[in-house]
Amino acid sequence: MKLCSFYQDGAVRLGLVRDHHVVDVAASAHALGVEAPLSVMAALAGGEQATAQLRQVYAQGSVALSVDDVVFAPPVTHPDKIICVGLNYRKHAVESNMAIPASPVYFTKFSNSLSGHRETVTIPPVAKQCDYEVELVAVIGQRIRQVSVEDALRAVYGYAVGNDLSARDLQMRNSQWLYGKAIDGFAPLGPYLVTADEVPDPQALRLRTWVNGELRQDSTTADMIFSVAEVIADLSQVMTLEPGDLIYTGTPEGVILGMAEQRWLDAGDEIVCEIDGLGRLCTRLAR
Repeated sequence: MKLCSFYQDGAVRLGLVRDHHVVDVAASAHALGVEAPLSVMAALAGGEQATAQLRQVYAQGSVALSVDDVVFAPPVTHPDKIICVGLNYRKHAVESNMAIPASPVYFTKFSNSLSGHRETVTIPPVAKQCDYEVELVAVIGQRIRQVSVEDALRAVYGYAVGNDLSARDLQMRNSQWLYGKAIDGFAPLGPYLVTADEVPDPQALRLRTWVNGELRQDSTTADMIFSVAEVIADLSQVMTLEPGDLIYTGTPEGVILGMAEQRWLDAGDEIVCEIDGLGRLCTRLAR
C-alpha cells in the first residue's frame, strides 16, 4: 500500500493512494461503518490489525480526491527521531573529496525540517550555497534495540523519497553539520509512505534528481557503503528506535558540491527527486 498524509480543513488526514486518487481513510471508514487508523502514527502502532483495516478501506472506500488536488503533508509529521547518514555512497564521497568512511557518519534533523510534496521551502537569508540530495528514507515500524543486521529490515514499516536539502556554506563552517542541515523545511519527504512488502530489496532501487528539468543525479542504492539493514542495526546498538523514526540513508553522486562549476540553488528553482516505486517528490524554493 501507499499511505500519505494530507491537509484538509486545517487538520492532517490519512490517505491511501489508489490509481490517481487518494482515498480519505476517515471519511471512507465512516461511510463503511468500520474502524481504521486515522493517522500514519496510528497505522504504525496498530500492527497487523491496522493493516487489515486499511486494506479494507483501500478496497471499498469511496471518498477520494484526485492526487492533483491534494495538499500533501509529510507522510510522517512528528517523528521522534530523524537520523541522517552522511557520505554513504562511494561516488558521492569521492566527489566530495572526502575519505570513504569506515563506519557510518550520522547527523540529525528535527520535525521543523520536514516539508511535504509540492511544498515551497524558503531558503534563509544567511544560507548562500543551497544543495539537493535525493535519499531513500526508511520508516521504522516497531520498537527495536540491539537488533542484528539479519533482522533489521523486519523493523521497517515502509520507505519514502527524501531530499536532504543542505546549505553547504553553513554545513562546512566547522566539523558539525547541524547548522547547515536542520533548517526549516530542509527535509522534504513524500509524497507517499510505501509499505515494505512493495520494496523487496531496498539495495536495488534507482534514484534520480532533476533541477528545473535537468537530470543531476542518477544512481542506485547498490552504491551504498552501508546498507539500510546495516545502518538500522548499527543505530540500534546505542539507541532504541521507535515507530515513526525516519532514517535518511544518504545520497549518490551528482550534487552541486561535487561540480566544477557550482550554481547553487536559489529562489524559483524546482527540485524533483524520484525513487523507483516510491514516487516523485517535488520541492520549490523561495527566498
